[in-house]
Amino acid sequence: MPATPAWPPKSAPRLFVTEELRGGATVRIEGNPAHYLARVMRAAPGDIVILCDDATGEWAARVSDVGKRDVVLEVVEKLRPREAVPDLWLCPALLKKDRFDLILEKATELGTARIQPLLTRRCVADKLNMERARAITTEAAEQCARTALPDLAEPVKLDALLAGWTEGRALFFADENGGAPAAEAFKAHQGPTAILTGPEGGFDDAERAAIRAHPCARPVTLGPRILRGETAAIAALAVWMGVAGDW
Repeated sequence: MPATPAWPPKSAPRLFVTEELRGGATVRIEGNPAHYLARVMRAAPGDIVILCDDATGEWAARVSDVGKRDVVLEVVEKLRPREAVPDLWLCPALLKKDRFDLILEKATELGTARIQPLLTRRCVADKLNMERARAITTEAAEQCARTALPDLAEPVKLDALLAGWTEGRALFFADENGGAPAAEAFKAHQGPTAILTGPEGGFDDAERAAIRAHPCARPVTLGPRILRGETAAIAALAVWMGVAGDW
């Protein structure tokens, strides 16, 4: 007997959409996502596409029409609810564009709930293209089959972040000058968490002193080597997920 085809097909493309999904709903895909489905994936009527809405979860949808500028789908079946996301924030200082792109992508893949970019005195970059940044996190979530997108915030200055910090959320500060071993500190803490990482040139003395003076700050070390900003952010997230997160 022939094998029963997998449902949904493993090769089905994945897309996040802005509208909340429900069974039987009609979804019209336009712009770059429509081009991706129609021209890159060669979607045809009857094909299955996996849709996520960052609210209800993951759904199978069937292509009903492929036009010149849009693709129309009918939502068929709910496959998974929206994933439970560990309460972990990443607060990385802005880096050069390509390096910060890597942070956005990998933080999404690793399961971060919120990304709060920072502006510090030694930041090479001083702004972030939010539309482009959201496109990077969305594509990363699609690629790794997440059903939730990280909350991506506008960049804020370090002093503003510290002044408005929510009491009760631990702020683990990856300090190149030393601190508690990160894995041990992460494992010992339970509750809302954030990880703070620095820019290419590191934090200056005044910034470091301000962070260490904050009642929620907990300096940690990521080992004996000095890490690039993007490496520190990714390494810290991976360690946290391994010892305290959902791995």
